[in-house]
Amino acid sequence: MFYVWWLLFITAGQVGLHICSNLSPPIHSFFIYHHRVYMNMESLAVFNSSLSLYSPSHDHFIPKNLGPFRTTSLQPMHKMEVRCAAQAQSTETKSKEAKLWGGRFEESVTDAVERFTESISFDKALYKHDIMGSKAHASMLAKQGLITVNDRDSIHKGLSEIERLIESGKFEWRTDREDVHMNIEAALTDLIGEPAKKLHTARSRNDQVLTDFRLWIRDAIDAIGVKIKYLQFSLVKLAMENEGVIVPGYTHLQRAQPVLLQHLLLAFVEQLERDAGRLLDCRVRLNFCPLGACALAGTGLPIDRFMTSDALDFTAPMRNSIDAVSDRDFVMEFLSANAITAIHLSRLGEEWVLWASEEFGFVTPSDKVSTGSSIMPQKKNPDPMELVRGKSARVVGDLVTLLTLCKGLPLAYNRDLQEDKEPVFDSVKTILGMLEVSAEFAQNITFNRERIQKSLPAGHLDATTLADYLVKKGIPFRTSHDIVGRAVAVCVSKSCQLQDLSVDELKSIDPVFDKDVYEFLGVENSVKKFSSYGSTGSACVASQLDHWVTKLEINRGV
Repeated sequence: MFYVWWLLFITAGQVGLHICSNLSPPIHSFFIYHHRVYMNMESLAVFNSSLSLYSPSHDHFIPKNLGPFRTTSLQPMHKMEVRCAAQAQSTETKSKEAKLWGGRFEESVTDAVERFTESISFDKALYKHDIMGSKAHASMLAKQGLITVNDRDSIHKGLSEIERLIESGKFEWRTDREDVHMNIEAALTDLIGEPAKKLHTARSRNDQVLTDFRLWIRDAIDAIGVKIKYLQFSLVKLAMENEGVIVPGYTHLQRAQPVLLQHLLLAFVEQLERDAGRLLDCRVRLNFCPLGACALAGTGLPIDRFMTSDALDFTAPMRNSIDAVSDRDFVMEFLSANAITAIHLSRLGEEWVLWASEEFGFVTPSDKVSTGSSIMPQKKNPDPMELVRGKSARVVGDLVTLLTLCKGLPLAYNRDLQEDKEPVFDSVKTILGMLEVSAEFAQNITFNRERIQKSLPAGHLDATTLADYLVKKGIPFRTSHDIVGRAVAVCVSKSCQLQDLSVDELKSIDPVFDKDVYEFLGVENSVKKFSSYGSTGSACVASQLDHWVTKLEINRGV
């Protein structure tokens, strides 16, 4: 009840701040004083209790100087002390570097705004691509006579020095310079002087950041593709090591038909191939250059966008400058491809987590890819694949973040789009980790053939093959389905398998049965009867395996 009254008080206080501005000074001061006390005490108590929720990468949101409030447990303070502390903070002044865009501004932004709007804490990951784009842009400006050759050379040399400093850990990233672009440009100006001021000719941060981002995602796609191929390699090697092993195939998590283990493993390889294909398709569509589109309308200066596009290995410049700076569908497509990959990996993880359980016992992970329990000494958990399953939620969430971010934005650029970077960085880091640990797990598991073999009789896995036998005898499939269903019912009543029924028992169900029926019964015979393209028949699976061994250039002798 207290919090209800408190919320009413705060709401009334916000309205009162406006109303009392026209009251006499004593009344106005009294109101402001009490409002500040309650607002500071309550909001900072909530803030302190939630500090542990922020990851280190988000500590730029934490005020650098909380004064008397910076304490692990907020203690009650005298109201006058709170007021004085607030006044001291409001009158504190700091000398700030003038913004590169600050010509029309008379005041600096507040510390809170600076902390809230900066992106250097995460977009510095784009530094290499930002420098690549700037070098290409400077070369184009020189060729077009917009800067001198000496300016170009100074810019190139300075950018190379900045890149060296960054990679050696000696570069100072400054929050007051907002983002990776302004940090590098300001540092370049400090380093080489006037020529650096010409670099931003015919360029906006709008087209600059999208150039960087497309280059970064292009490289990320290539890196993910390598990891996908390695996981495919690991699964194919695992399949090669388990030739001839039959496992129960499931639908609805109920036993369905017998399949070769190789066939099942290659199913994941096929899924991964489509994942790689989606990423390559995305790469083709994103590989167009926005540089030179400027803020949104292009420029009247004589630039050559085709030159910068070629220099950065893009297919061509983007045709429409408004589209060039407002487009994020390449990001959504990329995150969608990652999300689908994550779902496939999650399903692989679920399969192996189930199979490693005592109830299945089909798989034993080695100690290298298992963890234990802090209380139960006997436990050996397939934690890596559980986390693969769990981390898929992050990758899906990253996609949802971008979809939601972009759904209501008007053309062209909006500052909201600054928020497109972190979901992408998180998605890439997570999917690379998932692929890597899945390959590691595949290389460190053993299939328990004896346990699998003992499990095969249960579930009447050969029932569909028996229906096929009747179809080959000229019985319509629906009739065959009914006949086999009755045969299974007999088996259930006798607690036996279909192959345990005698010919006479089968004939009592339908006279079409003959002694040749036993060539279709039992899981081994059942698997041998599969012959359609892509099926689990031995010859079909051998052909699938040959395809992947050739495609992935696997040496069978290794």
